[in-house]
Amino acid sequence: MKGYIKAFRLGLFSITIFVLFSCKSAQISKSLSKSLKANFYDHQFTGFMVYNPRTKDTVFNYNGDRYFTPASNTKIFTLFTALQFLPEYIPAFTYAVAEDTIVMRGTGDPTFLHPYFNDSTALKFINNYKEAQLLINNFKNEKFGPGWAWEDYDRYFSPERSSFPMYGNVVTIAHDNNLVVIPDVLRSRTYLTQSNTQRDYNTNVFYYKSGTKNKIEIPMVMDSMLIDELWKDLIPNKIKLIHKTSRILDQIAYSVPSDSLYKRMMHLSDNFLAEQMLVLSSSMISDTLDVDRVRDSIINHHLKDLKHKPRWVDGSGLSRYNLFTPASFVQVLSKLYTEIPTERLFNFFPSGGVSGTLKNWYTGEARPYIYAKSGTVGNNYSLSGYLLTNSGELLIFSFMNNHYTKPTSEVKARMQSIFEWLRDHY
Repeated sequence: MKGYIKAFRLGLFSITIFVLFSCKSAQISKSLSKSLKANFYDHQFTGFMVYNPRTKDTVFNYNGDRYFTPASNTKIFTLFTALQFLPEYIPAFTYAVAEDTIVMRGTGDPTFLHPYFNDSTALKFINNYKEAQLLINNFKNEKFGPGWAWEDYDRYFSPERSSFPMYGNVVTIAHDNNLVVIPDVLRSRTYLTQSNTQRDYNTNVFYYKSGTKNKIEIPMVMDSMLIDELWKDLIPNKIKLIHKTSRILDQIAYSVPSDSLYKRMMHLSDNFLAEQMLVLSSSMISDTLDVDRVRDSIINHHLKDLKHKPRWVDGSGLSRYNLFTPASFVQVLSKLYTEIPTERLFNFFPSGGVSGTLKNWYTGEARPYIYAKSGTVGNNYSLSGYLLTNSGELLIFSFMNNHYTKPTSEVKARMQSIFEWLRDHY
């Protein structure tokens, strides 16, 4: 009899907890639904999904299965891809040595002489040999991603993709009494101007607007002529560009810690680093660099359980061809949360009110409560990541806004009020 009473009480307790939790979930869902049905959202397309990984419950789902233009939220899939394929240190290039000659093939490593990383691994290697040969035709894809806007060719956020990047594939220009140009070999082709154009189309002739005080970065045209010129400027009479080799390039040189690349890509929403991370990932499965192949591998193998297969065309999210659902972002964020220690994972993401693209938004009261990736392209803004509630729960979310005409700051302000309510009431 005592055992029966004990079991009854335990069952009653479980039912009570379930009812209370259900009531709370219903209250959360009702309040969030009311917020998203406000007149503010009448003339845009909105999706919002919230998931609790501890209870494995969907807390809220509003258009979570609809496809949206994700902009730089695409970088979450790029991060996931890199974490599946890349080792602890970035593979800088593959190579073979024959007597006094080193033969090298690029892997897509973006850090070589990059304005931030300034890695010099390749130079250190080459200095040990009398001659160096660089294989330059192992990148299969176009230099621009599908759907990139052609008029962005001279903008800092749209560098060309390549197999062996140099200087971040940009020329860096500043003005301190005189023009300061890196790489310096392009100084003779850089001019002061009154125009907003920063480079001649498809030509390495650059312009710096008079009166500008900031340092600027302009994409270079990474053709074989420029690559040869840049290398000869670094190490005269030592490097030779080749299109094929009979040697097996099975040795690997490594550059910077991979986590440093992931963090900068996510915090600054760096398009170039994101694109090259897919190129790098492809180097781990083939000597021919092919970002389409590595994306297909991720979708068809590592993420074959995705409920909604995305249309995924680039690594950065520059293209409006990309289409993802909030549910897909929640699924991938859940996988990352399961596979990676929280401290390391949160280090990759900008934190609200503190770092990266979220430094001026989503500020916590005593500590950050949001760790997430933003995505912005004209008339579209999304945010996907992790939210810490005052009750100690961790929630995974994706909040996507497409096709609005109001200022993005107003969209962010609305989102912030919703996130704060969720933080305080869940």
